[in-house]
Amino acid sequence: MPSSDIKILAIESSCDETSAALAVNGKVLNNIVATQSVHENYGGVVPELASRAHQQNIVPVVDQALKNAAISPEEISAVAFTRGPGLMGALLVGASFAKGLALALDVPLIEVNHMQAHILAHFIDDPKPKFPFLCLTVSGGHTQIVLVKSFMDMEVVGETQDDAVGEAFDKVAKMMGLGYPGGPMVDKLAQQGNADAFSFPESEMAGLNYSFSGIKTAVLYFLRDKLKENENFIEENKADLAASIQKTLINMLLQKLRKAARKYRVNQLAIAGGVSANSGLRNRLTEMAVEEGWKVFIPAFEYCTDNAGMIAMAGHYKFLEGVFVDQSVSALPRMKF
Repeated sequence: MPSSDIKILAIESSCDETSAALAVNGKVLNNIVATQSVHENYGGVVPELASRAHQQNIVPVVDQALKNAAISPEEISAVAFTRGPGLMGALLVGASFAKGLALALDVPLIEVNHMQAHILAHFIDDPKPKFPFLCLTVSGGHTQIVLVKSFMDMEVVGETQDDAVGEAFDKVAKMMGLGYPGGPMVDKLAQQGNADAFSFPESEMAGLNYSFSGIKTAVLYFLRDKLKENENFIEENKADLAASIQKTLINMLLQKLRKAARKYRVNQLAIAGGVSANSGLRNRLTEMAVEEGWKVFIPAFEYCTDNAGMIAMAGHYKFLEGVFVDQSVSALPRMKF
């Protein structure tokens, strides 16, 4: 490859996935991810265990990414890493490694906002959205509607005021005894159930903001009352419960997205983040696109969950703008847009 090529090594370690990727001139060559199965025993991510696993995984994933792309460390143009938001201990592992590597190689260091990277995952593969577009970013920690004006200019126009939708999925799954991670299990069960079997209230928030704490409480009380009548209620109605709850959560998400699209007169819509892998959300958004005349963009599954491919893409556009940080940079677990 010519020396003028922009080669970005990217590192992602915000939660429980250790990932490294290489991008050359804005094309992601690979996306190596090491998952952490240890958390399944605890019903959620244990921060201390996550950071320890990152320490074990980071050298192997970076080494594999470089070898897979047939690029030597000396050829790297810059190192990009997730600065936040995320778990402090997990972020520190990635940030420390990235800083050390950039210093050793004497190359620029690029900080990346994890949520902005989820949005820029749409530019990894074709088709790509055109500016401006609206992106619904949905994950275990965030639920936001973002007006994306350019690669570097994004505005949050609506967000959850309490729990994220991914957290709501996981908590509901826990109430139903489905284990962790709960979201994918709810989605799988919902495909076999009747979404109109049970009715749950949809929280109303002003403007384009969300609230998901109410539906968690509603489901908790509903199940408590039903179990008093029949101790096998959940087991006998698992699929219908999953389908009904999922339908409610998706309705809440997409009603606000529709409202935002009409307010900003945008017909290019996208979804990003771990919950965007949900088949029910994907299907309903595709149906709504026909109803509303939208053009919808949904990333490949591997770029929906936490991954370094999206960090590499964000790093590429920051490199083009010359947006770098120095060695004093530190992890920001509550990093804002």
